Amino acid sequence: MSINPAVVFHRLGGRSGALAVACLALVASADVALGQATKPAITTTTASARQSVADQHTRAEAQRLMKRSARYLIAAQDKDGGWDSQGGPGISALVLKALIQEPAVGPRHRSVQRGVEFILRFQRDDGSLHSAEGLLKNYESSVALSMLAALKDPAYQKQIAALQEFLKKNQWDEGEGKSIDDPWYGGAGYGRHQRPDLSNTQMMLEALHESGLSKDDPVYKKAMVFVQRCQMLGETNDQPFARGSTQGGFIYTPHNGGESKAGTIDVNGKTELRCYGSISYAAFKSMLFAGLERDDPRVQAALGWFRQHWTLAHNPNLPERQSQEGIFYYYHVFGRALDAWGEPLVKDIRGRSHHWRRELVEELARRQRPDGSWVNEADRWMEGLPSLTTAYAMLALQAAYPTSE
Repeated sequence: MSINPAVVFHRLGGRSGALAVACLALVASADVALGQATKPAITTTTASARQSVADQHTRAEAQRLMKRSARYLIAAQDKDGGWDSQGGPGISALVLKALIQEPAVGPRHRSVQRGVEFILRFQRDDGSLHSAEGLLKNYESSVALSMLAALKDPAYQKQIAALQEFLKKNQWDEGEGKSIDDPWYGGAGYGRHQRPDLSNTQMMLEALHESGLSKDDPVYKKAMVFVQRCQMLGETNDQPFARGSTQGGFIYTPHNGGESKAGTIDVNGKTELRCYGSISYAAFKSMLFAGLERDDPRVQAALGWFRQHWTLAHNPNLPERQSQEGIFYYYHVFGRALDAWGEPLVKDIRGRSHHWRRELVEELARRQRPDGSWVNEADRWMEGLPSLTTAYAMLALQAAYPTSE
């Protein structure tokens, strides 16, 4: 009689990693004695079982980290219902999305309900949702839309639809007098009269995607014109600064001859704008949300850049003195991008396979503070605010291990 090791492990239900592996070894020995199994099959099954046990351990660690951070965020809520609310609704919306998606909290928690009430005070007649000065209207409206969509409550459908329409109208296109030949076309920026950038554009696209807007909507196609012009890939980017480039990563904006927050780099004796990790992963997930095929040359070039610059120790390819800047924003978009890609492993340029979920959890566990928060000592892009960086970290973990699973 042959005993199936996979059945044994399944019946154990993964409750005890050590017991499961020990039983598998005994089953393997029995099968060999009976002449009904071969060593390669046993080795493969045992390796699979060990991998499953490791994945369960990593998921449990991620859940532990998220519960600690949720407790911190609830305790840090301002009296008005927001978080760092003097700066407007943006940080609060990110915090709320993380808490809504945390099973230990969820959408019915009193802190979440107070936070949603705080956010909705900022919604305007044109559907936008932002603080008084309006400089961050695209950013704040986008993160608020993502948060409302996470509630999965039909009661907010009116506000969701209004935000979707605002974001589509706010996109730079023919409605603002921009033709497809203009470098601003398809992008979104910090204000109606400010140049578009890839960070704002990816936030807009994520919000529209998460709120259920069909990928056939023209907003995605227009946005891909802008995103493509941020990629250092001469094959598909028609901007002069990308001519002949094969880097494959992304820069901040094609405005005014191109701008990268990482400066420039020498590539085979030629000075080019320097790609960097956070904005490249942000662009990658945007391309996937917009429906680009996996074998699209733009998608493949970006994936090749990730393989060449694989790390979670710092924001990839930023100059060394800047390498910790934006690290939690990086973790957030890294998790979202690779979750959208859907593969558990990424192979780097040296041929080493990386379990990206495991590496992300390990890095965030190393960086979490005793009170459950995260903060970036390299305080740029507001990452010195624990509420913001803790929200980024939680959202990254939730991308790695969605709580709905």
